[in-house]
Amino acid sequence: MDAAVVIVTKNRKQDLAVAIRSALNQTSQPRILVIDDQSTDGTPEMLRSRFPMIRFVQSDTSRGYVFQRNRAASLIDTEIIFSIDDDAEFSSPRVIEQTLRDFSTSRIGAVAIPCFEPRNDSRVRQSAPDSSHIWVTDRFVGTAYAVRRNIFLQLGGYREHLLHQGEEGDFCLRMLAAGYITRLGRSDPIHHYVSEHRSSERMDFYGRRNDILFACQNVPMPYLPFHLVATAVKGSIYAIRYAQHPTKMFSGIFSGLAECFGGDIERKPVDRRIYRLSRELNKRGPVPLESVINRLPSLSTISQ
Repeated sequence: MDAAVVIVTKNRKQDLAVAIRSALNQTSQPRILVIDDQSTDGTPEMLRSRFPMIRFVQSDTSRGYVFQRNRAASLIDTEIIFSIDDDAEFSSPRVIEQTLRDFSTSRIGAVAIPCFEPRNDSRVRQSAPDSSHIWVTDRFVGTAYAVRRNIFLQLGGYREHLLHQGEEGDFCLRMLAAGYITRLGRSDPIHHYVSEHRSSERMDFYGRRNDILFACQNVPMPYLPFHLVATAVKGSIYAIRYAQHPTKMFSGIFSGLAECFGGDIERKPVDRRIYRLSRELNKRGPVPLESVINRLPSLSTISQ
């Protein structure tokens, strides 16, 4: 099973160098593809001088990481794609080797790799409770996952109109509707250092906007009105109580609603049974595959 590591980057050349070195040190010797989203800090020059052995694609315009990750999937031909942020690194040389073993059945479309944020939290996220089961979760985080390339492409990749934030949960729901699960990984963790240069305003806006768009596109009737109202209310409460930029969050909510009711968004709701399963995973946490296998559609009847 061959693999590639994809890193989308913009103006974080020092962090990027750490990420690349950790990928080069992997025992499985993956291919490495870096896509530069129009950096202005000398990233291209750094890559050419320090890492001439890796594949590097420079974008003429800044399109954002959702678009660029889709682009990356079309540029490589490995069976498995690993994606990490440019401010992350593999904590050991065996992360990819260990994760490839987690693709132990054709039902597994993606693996949520254990992830640790040394600067923010002491918890390891996305880690399987034990090794006695294949643990199913509802989504992965964008800085720590591996996905089967053919499934990613067959499902159309990420929805590019999301631009930033929330694309992972949307994709994992569509993957679940196709009969493929997201497995909690058992590997050594990815360390995510969460760059100080992240735009919290952009994250606040698109986070709330895309929560609304997720509901509009994916949630079937009769659940849609309740899900949509709950999403708007919870987002508003969070904006008032905790948000660093509450006006950005409210703007995101209103923008999402305007796009939904303005007819700009095409609805492709999932089956009710899949929606209910996804909600259970979201609320109750991971479950063994054997407990939900009978609730998944047959892979042989999937319409690609």
